[in-house]
Amino acid sequence: MSIRWTYAFIDRPAAALGAAGDFWTAVTDTELSEPRGDQGEFTTLLPGGGADPCVKAQGVESGPGGAHLDFAVDDVPRFVKSALAQGAGLAADHDGWAVLRSPAGQLFCAVPWQGESVRPPVVRGSRLDQVCVDVPPSAYEAEVAFWSGVLAGWESAPGARPEFHVLRPPAGLPLRVLLQRLGEEPSAAGRPGAGPRASAHLDLACADIPATRVRHEELGAAFVTQGPHWTVMRDPAGGTYCLTGRDPDTGGLPRAGAS
Repeated sequence: MSIRWTYAFIDRPAAALGAAGDFWTAVTDTELSEPRGDQGEFTTLLPGGGADPCVKAQGVESGPGGAHLDFAVDDVPRFVKSALAQGAGLAADHDGWAVLRSPAGQLFCAVPWQGESVRPPVVRGSRLDQVCVDVPPSAYEAEVAFWSGVLAGWESAPGARPEFHVLRPPAGLPLRVLLQRLGEEPSAAGRPGAGPRASAHLDLACADIPATRVRHEELGAAFVTQGPHWTVMRDPAGGTYCLTGRDPDTGGLPRAGAS
């Protein structure tokens, strides 16, 4: 069973979805589709030039949002059955598609493949190409095992730093998955009886992080903090994401032996 395409979802509060759409379409050189869903909560970022979309946005009614992945497959029930066998939970079963939850609580979806095959190009030296799942330390090893099993056929390997694990897709698929072990357990405050949960954010591969940062700040983003090889930003809708020093064409770091 193979995953035929992947979508990164920009999850933002419904009231801020317009600001998110304006920013991310400018960043990715795309246009928004017409809204869809019962409350107009879904939209797709449509690239030009014959490329297929690989980024969508969703307005959420509670919480700050974040990111999640949709996996487009030939056989949704079969994918769901396999994911459940690997330890996923079924969060919602819709007509033709399903919402699942990883053991650490990260949501992802199984959807029908619609024939997508052409990856969008690099835009101004950067490409949105990775969803990073931020995992509590206590759940990290189990989460690595889970995603490595669900994404059978993807290359699963430790990253360039000990807190990272990379899942690289087969050639042609537009998005990688990065698992990041957090430095400490996140608070479960406000969720009685709930343990620490994973969350996710978007990563862009950038040929020139400082130049990309300037461009994003011109579009309304704000600097948050600086890491060893990445810059954390906040978009105009309040969501955090990272500019990473990776090759936008390959997704890997520009030095040999790195992820």
